[in-house]
Amino acid sequence: MSGGIDAVIFDWGGTLTRWHDIDFHAESLALAQAAVGADAALRDGSFLASSGTEFSRRLHEANQTVWGRSRDHQQSASVADLFTEAGLEHDPELLTAYYEFWEPHTLTDPEVCPLFEALRARGIKVGVLSNTIWPREWHEGFFRRDGVLDLIDGDVYTSEVPWTKPSPHAFRAAMDAVGATDPSRCVYVGDRLFDDVWGAQNAGLRAIHVPHSVIPTEQVGHSEGTPDAVVHSLAEIPGLVDGWS
Repeated sequence: MSGGIDAVIFDWGGTLTRWHDIDFHAESLALAQAAVGADAALRDGSFLASSGTEFSRRLHEANQTVWGRSRDHQQSASVADLFTEAGLEHDPELLTAYYEFWEPHTLTDPEVCPLFEALRARGIKVGVLSNTIWPREWHEGFFRRDGVLDLIDGDVYTSEVPWTKPSPHAFRAAMDAVGATDPSRCVYVGDRLFDDVWGAQNAGLRAIHVPHSVIPTEQVGHSEGTPDAVVHSLAEIPGLVDGWS
């Protein structure tokens, strides 16, 4: 049992998954296939050449706007909000191409399962807090696929709360989800010096930085935190926690 740390809460993309560079044009084309009216264009073969290009352009611009609001105002959004911002209607049942585009980039790092088991063996709660527009069921499905869902004590996805990191409210929601009450006894692990390190420390948590991600320039925030620790392997975290206890 840890004497000093009650919970370790993790970012998802670039932390529990390995960082992948993404073709955002291809992402927008995949997302555009869920726009109402796109299915007919697909059937006659004209989607990518006509409406697909226009829909994807609007969705790409909307995506930048939505993530800009997250960065500057900690305002959350969902996939539905993205289509609304683009001035498009969409059918959630048509998000298959978008899901399939992202699925190869969602694989849980092999070090996660033994890490979560080691923390729980110490009596430490395991949490997840992710800035995301995706629905909860997608994230839970990825964790279930990779055999770690049952090792998570509480998880918060910003698509279903009003705030995003680095808002202290987002970190408080994650603490509530795992049943932790004292931020000084909680640790946050993430790959971003603004959202994850500065945000966690501003909320009173300790912060561990995983410095493997190439953060897009437009997603870099106004401040950077100095992490309490830096790890190059998730397997280093239990030893750090032991030292803080």
